[in-house]
Amino acid sequence: MTLSSILALSLALMGGLKSAPTLSAQGSAHTASAQVPATNKVEVVSVTGCLREQGAGNWVLVAATDPVPSLANQAPVAELPKAAPAGKNTFRLLGVGEFNLAQHRDRTMVIRGLLIKATPVSRINMTSSVEALATCAAGAPK
Repeated sequence: MTLSSILALSLALMGGLKSAPTLSAQGSAHTASAQVPATNKVEVVSVTGCLREQGAGNWVLVAATDPVPSLANQAPVAELPKAAPAGKNTFRLLGVGEFNLAQHRDRTMVIRGLLIKATPVSRINMTSSVEALATCAAGAPK
């Protein structure tokens, strides 16, 4: 066993490496891959609802549709709703600094982004937004 093999093994035992090196038949060092547990996949979704500001800089989409799998790109005009949906979901919006949401306050928006499921309110890390209608559904919460 070489000095470098001993050092690498010592580091692995002390937690400094994720896996311990092994020697191949030719004597060269290889790292054995550790099994990495599967992580929860974050989906890119599209939701449509009424954009509201609840406190300074705290943007939410209310009366929103159920999330549907989507691309991160902005929704094309052909996919915009003709009437404001009366959905039952609320989503807190993240990553809002890149979007001028104040100009769309109290309007129906199509928001796309990464869905972060949580209780009591799920969040969407925004990747795109587009105004669909200049109004919201009549019963949309303030």
